[in-house]
Amino acid sequence: MKPLTTTLKYVGLVVVLVCAFVPIYWLLTTSVTSPDKIFQFQWFPTSVEWQNYVDSWASAPFATLYKNSVIVTLLGALIQVCVAILSSYAFAFLRFPAKNLVFMLFLGAMMVPGTVVLMPNFLTIAALGWVNTYAGIIVPGVGSVFAMFLLRQHMMTLPHEVTEAAKVDGANHLRVLWNVVLPMSRPMVVTVIVVAVVEKWNDFVWPLVSTSTDSMRTLPVGMLMIQDSEGFTNWGAVMASAVFIVVPVLVVFFIAQRQIIAGLTAGATKG
Repeated sequence: MKPLTTTLKYVGLVVVLVCAFVPIYWLLTTSVTSPDKIFQFQWFPTSVEWQNYVDSWASAPFATLYKNSVIVTLLGALIQVCVAILSSYAFAFLRFPAKNLVFMLFLGAMMVPGTVVLMPNFLTIAALGWVNTYAGIIVPGVGSVFAMFLLRQHMMTLPHEVTEAAKVDGANHLRVLWNVVLPMSRPMVVTVIVVAVVEKWNDFVWPLVSTSTDSMRTLPVGMLMIQDSEGFTNWGAVMASAVFIVVPVLVVFFIAQRQIIAGLTAGATKG
C-alpha cells in the first residue's frame, strides 16, 4: 500500500503543478504571439512578437499606474499589518471585558462578502472628500480580520512564560511586543505581509470604484484602458500588460517563499 500511496501523492503534486503552471505559461506565450495567431492553439509560438509589450506600454500610462500601485500597496500593506499585529497581540495577551465575544464578532465579519460594504465605504470616502485620493483607496482596507486571525492564532502558541518574564523585568506591552513576541513570530508576520502585499497589488474592484481619473488608477484597473484602446482585439498587448502586473508579485513570492511556508506550517490552530 505504501508504494501506491506514494505514487498517488506524486500524481496529485503533478496535477497541482500543471494546473498552476499552464495558465502562467499560456500568459507568457500569448504575450509574445502575433495578433493573427492568438486564437491558434500552439504550445510553442513560432515567432516572438516583442512589439506586444511596446504596444501595451504605449496604450496606458504605465509609469503613473506603477507609481499608484506601489504607493497603495506599500502604505496599505504597512498600515494593515501594523493594525493586525496590535489587534492580534491584544486578543492573545490582554484581558478586557467580552474579549471572546468581540473576537467572534470579528470572525463573523469574515463571512460578509466584500461587495456588501462597497456602497457604505464609497459614501464614507465621498463625504470625507477622499474620492480620487490615496486615502480613499487605502483607508477602507486597513483592517484585515484574516491577518489578525492568523497572527492571533500564532501568538497563542507562544510560551507565555517568556512574555511574563519580560513583564517582571519591567517591560510594558509595546516593549514585550517589539522585543519578544515579534521576533518569535517572524515567519507568520512575513506571511501576513506577503498576503497583504498581494491583496493590495491585485485589488481591482475598490480602486475602480473609489477613483474616476486615469491619474489615480492602479495597474489592474489600467488593463481596462488597454482593452478599450485596442478594441478588445490585440490580446497580445493585453497579456503583455498582465505580465507587467504579475511579475512583481512572483518576485516577492520567490524571495519570501521560505518564510511563507514556515509561517503557514507554524501551527496556527491553538485557541
